Amino acid sequence: MTIADRIEQTSREAILALLSDEENARVSTAETASNLKLDAEYLDLEHLELGIQRAAAEKPVHMASVLTRDAVSGDTWGRIVETLKH
Repeated sequence: MTIADRIEQTSREAILALLSDEENARVSTAETASNLKLDAEYLDLEHLELGIQRAAAEKPVHMASVLTRDAVSGDTWGRIVETLKH
């Protein structure tokens, strides 16, 4: 594992640690969905460098690595955004 891989893994873990048990359950359920609503905000946990993204019809999303804004509370989403800034 490279240093970049370790940094990305640590960042992913830091973001997931911000979620409550209930939010973790919603995220797990969302991972089994086939697609996102158009314009839904999400974070691809496999590509954190892309930041917050919006779902688009022409851009398929691998749901197993997605954290959607509507799966977490507004407070949690705010903490996630702050974590991404650092």
